[in-house]
Amino acid sequence: MPKPGEGESAEAVAGLPAPRTAEGRAGLAALLAAPRRSMIALDFDGTLAPIIEDPDAARALPAATAALLRLADLAGTVAIITGRPAADAAAFAGVAAVPEVIVLGHYGMQRRERGELTNPAPPPGLATARAELPAVLATIAAAPGTFVEDKGEALAVHTRRTQAPQAELDRLRGPLTELADRTGLALEPGRYVLELRPPGADKGQAIMTLAAEREPAAILFCGDDLGDEPGFDAVRELRSDGIPGLLVCSGSTEVPVLAAAADLVVDGPAGVAELLTGLAAAFAR
Repeated sequence: MPKPGEGESAEAVAGLPAPRTAEGRAGLAALLAAPRRSMIALDFDGTLAPIIEDPDAARALPAATAALLRLADLAGTVAIITGRPAADAAAFAGVAAVPEVIVLGHYGMQRRERGELTNPAPPPGLATARAELPAVLATIAAAPGTFVEDKGEALAVHTRRTQAPQAELDRLRGPLTELADRTGLALEPGRYVLELRPPGADKGQAIMTLAAEREPAAILFCGDDLGDEPGFDAVRELRSDGIPGLLVCSGSTEVPVLAAAADLVVDGPAGVAELLTGLAAAFAR
């Protein structure tokens, strides 16, 4: 039997799934070679937690939380990057009491670290959009089941509970785009959701900022939705600058475009939890 590194890939030695791309395999090997200089960045909804009808009831899978707690002691940087408020995401992920886990909320505009929350003032257009949104939805007779999630720093219009979620999302896109343009906000599409949020922040910029600060030897980013595409772009840019990276998709039938761009596709949040558990075990070894 060959010794580790003699005829076996790093991922085979670690008992981890093999990425399908050369760049991904190099990224995983670099993560395993320098755990204390690794950066593990993860989306929340659809990645650590299953997508459910009531966003306030979403929670990270217990196995994912357990893996995050282990990785917090083993990895150089562990970060959750989400469109949710940072404090909510920390609580829902089960890491609110874990000082080593950084939570970047509202696509990086908020930061929660070691119990401290930094949060810029919202633009005035957000209050205008909050006041006008009910009338916009009433005017176009939004389908029964359409509901608004007020995130404080953003407004998310969900169609998951409607009879035809995608058709209703497509019908709402035009009026909500007009509202976003009128109030100076950005419109972010997702899995049966359109989110009105302040412009100038996305997960790609959040990753680039955090990487510049933490100077990782390698990075893993895992997401599931269209809002994670800028994060994928950022990791590809970091790879071009010489920092190996692994792009992981929490697979679903709803966003195949992200799976096509990933180095590794796992089976939804359960697959993410399994990957993180294996990564923590490999780091410990």
